[in-house]
Amino acid sequence: MPETPTLADLVAPLGVSQFFQDVQGETYRRFEGPAGRFAGLLPWPALNAILRQHRLEFPRLRLALDGTPVPMESYTDLVPTRRSGTVPRLRAAPFTEHLRGGATMVLDAIQELSDPIGDLARGLEHDLRESVQVNLYAGWGVTHGFDVHWDDHDAFIIQVAGRKRWRMHGPTRPAPLHRDVEQPERPGEPIDDFILEDGDVLYVPRGHWHDVTAVGEMSLHLTLGFSPATGIDLVSWLADKLRSSTAFRQDLPRFGTEEERTARAAALRAELETALTGDVVDRFLAERDSSAPAHPRVGLPWAATPGLLPDGDETEVRFLVPRAVLEESDGRVTLLADGKRFVFAAAASPLLKALLDGTPQAVKRLAELSELDRGTVRAFLGELTTQGLLSIG
Repeated sequence: MPETPTLADLVAPLGVSQFFQDVQGETYRRFEGPAGRFAGLLPWPALNAILRQHRLEFPRLRLALDGTPVPMESYTDLVPTRRSGTVPRLRAAPFTEHLRGGATMVLDAIQELSDPIGDLARGLEHDLRESVQVNLYAGWGVTHGFDVHWDDHDAFIIQVAGRKRWRMHGPTRPAPLHRDVEQPERPGEPIDDFILEDGDVLYVPRGHWHDVTAVGEMSLHLTLGFSPATGIDLVSWLADKLRSSTAFRQDLPRFGTEEERTARAAALRAELETALTGDVVDRFLAERDSSAPAHPRVGLPWAATPGLLPDGDETEVRFLVPRAVLEESDGRVTLLADGKRFVFAAAASPLLKALLDGTPQAVKRLAELSELDRGTVRAFLGELTTQGLLSIG
């Protein structure tokens, strides 16, 4: 199986640090690559199996034509279940007829339906330190799937097969938000017009207007969306922290004197200034990372079996929390992951460091990295599995 692309692969020949410094959040950038390099992420038989084997409700699976949703009733049946309600069932003939007519197929959160794309999303979440959702877009016509628009998240676009025309219009409001005080103005003429080819990658920051057009041939691309933390996110987090403050929990002196209201404002300002320490950004980001959930990956039958791990030490395990935080002090190592806190002896540090990037690790190799005996290593991995932080196989 081909190796999962990393962030370094996507932004080459730029280095990752240069991408963060000069590109992310600032400007779009196209990264050319050889045709076929992403074919292993989603071969057509794998996509066909997803469409055949899953009950994909609207709007998770949808068709769009010239910027307008195609009515789902025209390509989906709602089938009664034996117990209650209905479930969607795709009708192959009208579905593909819409595609031949120029519609674009969109499938949201495909990382939950494909192991290779799920591995890609986990790896990028580890590198970007933000949650990643992957949506699929496939089309065969010459029409717009969506008119000129901007997104409220950053995105990498991976052209898996075929090609598509992109027109970039640039931003009209710096760093716009989904919930904002005003909307960006409509853009003028495009500032760039290019074809994204099979094997290319495009990075688009939030707020950059763009439109995408099929070129009369098959195109399949993945959009990997992520939302970097903002000052608004920090303020929301800080507001929750201030619930510990009596001054902030107390009623405001609506019916008090002007002097009382002024005094209360001064008291609140003083507590805010105390909370806004020089390391407040670091504290916020660390807690944001440590609260990020584990990715769902169940390792049956072993995860439900007493003993948890197979007997052989060639068994591979995989850490499921891409943004876990590791702290070392006073002869202990603390793991902050999935909103939980775990404290281990310092001897566990090499094991945890080897696991944190999420790549599969053989039990044998982990035992070799540690000074712990084989039984202790297996018990340690079993405990991580019990806590939902580790998957077997």
